[in-house]
Amino acid sequence: MRDDPFFQPVSALEMPRFAGMRSFMRLPHLSMDSSEIHRVDMGLVGVPWDAGTTNRPGPRHGPRQLRDLSTMIRAMNPVTGINPFLMVNCADLGDVGPNPIDLQDSLERITALYADLKHRNITPMTAGGDHLVSLPVLRGLVKDKPLAMIHFDSHTDLFDSYFGGFKYTHGTPFRRAIEEGLLNPKKVVQIGIRGTAYNYDDVEWGEAQGVRIIRVDELFDRGIPSVMEEARAIVGNSPTYCSFDIDFVDPTFAPGTGTPEIGGPNSFQAQQVIRALSGVNLVGADLVEVSPPFDPSGGTAWLGVSLMFELMCVLAEAINKRR
Repeated sequence: MRDDPFFQPVSALEMPRFAGMRSFMRLPHLSMDSSEIHRVDMGLVGVPWDAGTTNRPGPRHGPRQLRDLSTMIRAMNPVTGINPFLMVNCADLGDVGPNPIDLQDSLERITALYADLKHRNITPMTAGGDHLVSLPVLRGLVKDKPLAMIHFDSHTDLFDSYFGGFKYTHGTPFRRAIEEGLLNPKKVVQIGIRGTAYNYDDVEWGEAQGVRIIRVDELFDRGIPSVMEEARAIVGNSPTYCSFDIDFVDPTFAPGTGTPEIGGPNSFQAQQVIRALSGVNLVGADLVEVSPPFDPSGGTAWLGVSLMFELMCVLAEAINKRR
């Protein structure tokens, strides 16, 4: 535990969950020029942007609904016993302000903010946004050597291009990241891949680079403990990024997403795979592709922010271990 936990969520015993200013996990909201920013170990950041979406838009509204539903989160993980807010100092650092009509400008804005977080030694927990947001996040975080990655998704996001050669969509971020030297493909594990396909180009390219692609059939056949043991072994002690697309989860539990695929894990299994990241040297994580227009009830966002909390718990462990 941190000796001086400075920022704490507002207690629902003092302010009802339906009241008060909206922030992630009811944490203090700090701007990057705040006099207290130096105290932050883990920064929660929204990236309300979906210009990489190729079919059903809406993830730009994800961070706002995720913040709203996060008022339901309590501080203690009931299984691991971790209270991330006592282990490290967490704060809501607001949203990246995207340019909704200029994709390249938005990529640059996102990269700049995460480079600033890296400079300040703040570990980011990101709420997207479509999956293209992971690319500028990685650009901001990677300085010297490529990162390892554990990626939960129903899609590889390793395609080369869409619509006659366009290189930047939510189906291409990790191909770009490998090409740009942001990820070490031999230390990239993708778990939960499934669904109908255009072709095998993405899978064949990824496997040729050394990416370990674990389809959902293998996940279910072998079981979560075995698959996650392999994932931890592949990334080893390397600095590792975790990217979690909500469509990893079966649409029965998470219908509010742009490209749902049936036959996926349930909500409890989603918690299990994240808890199995304990011990990984995580340097950042994201939860992406929550699309409120496709689930106005908020159920998908509630699942999403619950998984963000699980990610915060394993991130807090990793930050504490690096001290």
